[in-house]
Amino acid sequence: MVAAGAALADEAGLPGVTMGLLAQRLGVRTPSLYKHVDGMDDLVRRIAALALAEAGDAVGLAVRGRAGRDALAAAAHAFRAFVLAHPGRYAATVGQEPTGPDDPLAVGAGRLLEAFRSVLRGYDVPEADTDHALRMLRSLCHGFATLESAHGFRWSADVDESFEWLIDFTDHGLRSM
Repeated sequence: MVAAGAALADEAGLPGVTMGLLAQRLGVRTPSLYKHVDGMDDLVRRIAALALAEAGDAVGLAVRGRAGRDALAAAAHAFRAFVLAHPGRYAATVGQEPTGPDDPLAVGAGRLLEAFRSVLRGYDVPEADTDHALRMLRSLCHGFATLESAHGFRWSADVDESFEWLIDFTDHGLRSM
């Protein structure tokens, strides 16, 4: 059911997901959904947990065996591709707070952060700056991908060139630490 909700969010946009529409998609009556989720908020949390786990797996697989700029580029491209392919489910991740370390949101976010941590291992980032560097990587990737998925880049410069520029700029900054 969560996977169907996530697919619906990708097609209709997260605000377009309703319990009635999901029930129709699944061929069941709306009240039947409440046997599996506690309502829309619970469904959105579950979609967010799924999206974070999937994004973490995609980025983790992309960076495996890579280091430095190669790992950075692989992570950035994998994250961007995930968000562009799954804009609705990724939108569910914004504003969600885990309730504890075993919460599926925390587990999924941990997978994504670990993939970004593996990128940072290829740079000489001081331990005290790791959290800052992780936030920077996530913010850069999140910001670019969500703006692109919302058609926020309407300038004449090629978006792919801008993305490569962002990767080069970030690599240069991380190497200069």
